[in-house]
Amino acid sequence: MTVTTIDDPSDLSRLYAEAPSGVRANMIFSADGAAAFRGRAGTLSCPADQNLLRDLRAFADVVLVGAGTARAERYGPARLNEAQLALRGADRGLAPPPIAVVSRTGQLPPTLFVGASSTPILVTSASAVRAHSLDSDPRWRLLVAGEDTVDVDAAIKQLRALGMQRILCEGGPTLLDQLVDADLVDEICVTIAPRLAGSQPVGTRTPSRQSVPASLELRHALLCDSYLFLRYRRTSEM
Repeated sequence: MTVTTIDDPSDLSRLYAEAPSGVRANMIFSADGAAAFRGRAGTLSCPADQNLLRDLRAFADVVLVGAGTARAERYGPARLNEAQLALRGADRGLAPPPIAVVSRTGQLPPTLFVGASSTPILVTSASAVRAHSLDSDPRWRLLVAGEDTVDVDAAIKQLRALGMQRILCEGGPTLLDQLVDADLVDEICVTIAPRLAGSQPVGTRTPSRQSVPASLELRHALLCDSYLFLRYRRTSEM
C-alpha cells in the first residue's frame, strides 16, 4: 500500500466514514512513541489531527475516554459543526454523541457539563459507587460495570445494549491497554506526529495479559503536513 498525500485536511474525513460496529480507537503518538507531552496528547497534535478527531465523533454513537485524559485535556461535551452533522447523516441522528468517562472516583472535569446537549455517562464500578456516592449526582448517567474495578468488557456490552454500537475510544493509553487486553478493539486510527518527545510516562500501565499480539491489517496510510494518518482494522481471521 502506498502513502497518499492529502493537501486539504477536510479530505481526510471521507476516508474514515465506514466506522465499525464495535470499538474504534483513535490515538496520536510522537515519532519516538510518546502518547503525550507533559501530560497532554493535544501538545503533539496539529489542526488536521484535531479536525479529524472531531470528524470521527460524527461517525460515533458514543465517545469513550479515561478520566485522566478527560481531566488533562479539559474535555467538554462533543459539539459538531454543520459539515460534521452532514457527515453524521440523518440515520445516526443530529445530536452529537455523548461522552462516556471511565472513572473510579467520579472526578470529572467541570468543563464536561458546560452547555452539554446530551448527558455525560459515568462508567464506574459498584464499589466506587458506594465509596463516593456516585449514584446521587444528577449531572451524569451512571453505568456500573464490575464490582471492585471497571470491567471494560461489561461496559462495552452495556453501551451496545443501549444502542451505542459505534464506540469511539479517545484514550488514554491505560484505557486502550484495557480494551486491547479484553480483545475489544476492532479498529485503531493512529496519527504519527513529526515530533520527538522523549520519555513521557502517562497513566498507570501494567504488563499486557495477551499471549500473542493481535493481528491487524492496514486500511490506509495518509500524509498531511508531515503527519502520518494510519487506519488499521482487525484481520478477518481474528
